[in-house]
Amino acid sequence: MSSTIITRCEAKGLRLTGQRRVIAKVLEESADHPDVEELYSRAIAIDPGISIATVYRTVKLFDEAGILDRLEFGDGRARYEDAERDHHDHLIDMNSGEVIEFVDPEIEALQEKIAAKLGYELRGHKLELYGVPLRKR
Repeated sequence: MSSTIITRCEAKGLRLTGQRRVIAKVLEESADHPDVEELYSRAIAIDPGISIATVYRTVKLFDEAGILDRLEFGDGRARYEDAERDHHDHLIDMNSGEVIEFVDPEIEALQEKIAAKLGYELRGHKLELYGVPLRKR
């Protein structure tokens, strides 16, 4: 990642209140894909004065500014991650809701090949796989 969420907000001219800075810090420190409820829970541990409405407004602002990526994995919850994280794809466990990040060079190469075959230069993609754990025999 080349810069922090806070520095990118400042570069875009977004007003950063103390509470927005706390939410940005929570997002930067998140290794998972938190939804607003989880962000709120983590943020109030730092600043109990933060309201859930502030978290909703802040993630909407950051999303619209291109600082966050909004992810929807079919469970009715929007989740968020830093838009400048290194590229990765997602495997979603349909039983537990766990989101597993992965990078696979074969998949990346295949996507490039398919795009070229169809006459395109691939500029980006998002891949989400949905599955359940294999049963052990």
